[in-house]
Amino acid sequence: MGNALFQKARESVSMAEQAVTSGSNAQEAINVAKNALSSAFANSSTAEKEQLHALQDQLDGLEMK
Repeated sequence: MGNALFQKARESVSMAEQAVTSGSNAQEAINVAKNALSSAFANSSTAEKEQLHALQDQLDGLEMK
């Protein structure tokens, strides 16, 4: 069984990407993803934290659009 918070963070970033692409509720989806990343980071292994940093970079890029 994997880290559920980590999985939720990945899913949330993916949903935020889709929202930005479709133009629907993008800011709300980004906020949800930020919260999920924050929660996951506090409860993750070192390897997961590296991946979460990459997801955060992805999310930061979405905010620039």
